Amino acid sequence: MTPTPAPAPVPLSGPRFQTEPAELYRDMRREHGSVVPVVLDGDIPAWLVLGYRELHQVTGDPQLFSRDSDLWNQWDRIPDDWPLLPMIGRKQPSILYTVGERHRERAAMISNALEAVDPSELRSQAEKFADELIDAVCSKGETDIIGDYAALLPVRVLATLYGFADEQGPGLVTALNDMINGREGALAGQQHLAASMAQLLADRKETPANDVVSRMLADASGFSEEEIAQDLMVMMAAGHQPTADWIGNSLRLMLTDERFAASLFGGRHSVAEAMNEVLWEDAPTQNVAGRWASRDTQLGGRRVRAGDLLLLGLQGANSDPQVRTDSSALTGGNNAHFSFGHGEHRCPFPAQEVAEVIARTGIEVVLDRLPDIDLAVPAASLARRPSPWLRGLTELPVRFTPVPVL
Repeated sequence: MTPTPAPAPVPLSGPRFQTEPAELYRDMRREHGSVVPVVLDGDIPAWLVLGYRELHQVTGDPQLFSRDSDLWNQWDRIPDDWPLLPMIGRKQPSILYTVGERHRERAAMISNALEAVDPSELRSQAEKFADELIDAVCSKGETDIIGDYAALLPVRVLATLYGFADEQGPGLVTALNDMINGREGALAGQQHLAASMAQLLADRKETPANDVVSRMLADASGFSEEEIAQDLMVMMAAGHQPTADWIGNSLRLMLTDERFAASLFGGRHSVAEAMNEVLWEDAPTQNVAGRWASRDTQLGGRRVRAGDLLLLGLQGANSDPQVRTDSSALTGGNNAHFSFGHGEHRCPFPAQEVAEVIARTGIEVVLDRLPDIDLAVPAASLARRPSPWLRGLTELPVRFTPVPVL
């Protein structure tokens, strides 16, 4: 009897990540199980971990599943111009690839610097910039809530927390969005961000202030200025785009789902519920690279070789039928999703709080200032960025009764 050939690895690209990721993850799970063989650009093999329990195991065992990218058994096949190198880098002096005790010290430095942020001051800054952005469009009666608002707000707030002057904000917005979009302006955007961060570090070393950069420079753990600059850029990129998508995805849900209609007309109790549902069902960060196996092992019935790359399927794990037996049920106050990661490399708790304040404030200012906001296009026409990594709308056209600026 001829054996049934094993299913072919799944390319981690294509329009289904943009149009129907939930169905795609279900199909992957049905055909391959909880650990899926995938191929990246250039036919580079990896594993995509979709099982909730398996992902918990991978993120909870940093010795077996390491963040040290030097372990990768595919480096000899990776060209210098591989498009995923900014995401899966080698020898990067940032917290992303630091392991062990040094990582714990580094994470503590970042957490301490963010924990000292005054929550009321943070909300005040978020409201200030949100109002400025709404003022620019509120008299027109229509806008793209992504391009004119959500994609501009988080980085402006973060730049202020770091210690950048207000007038530097617009340039940082442009640079960071160019870098994240990965098009022709990506390199110039990265260079602008790096140069701005280096100048801020030099200024704060000379004249400390009450900001995140000064607190990180004053930390006694002995990290170099280059390491701190790298971590600040990681924090800004990780804090900006997912938060912008959290705002956009939540507003899309509230504008298209009748369960949240009351919130659009004066109520606010459903804003947090919509935001939490997005983290379960429409996570801004869908998949993350990654972890590397430090030795041969078994995971989800798969034989994983030493040096294999494992991608964290955050959205796939959130919708795992083994833990979500009723996928239609509201998630309510359940925060056991993977949208902020898990284990010692998860998003630091103070950073989650900063993101949540920015996102919630951003949503509430829209609903307060534009009380009759509505979609300007059919919901089915809304398009997502074509990315397997981050899930956000390309635009969210809305209309409303024009109102005066504040």
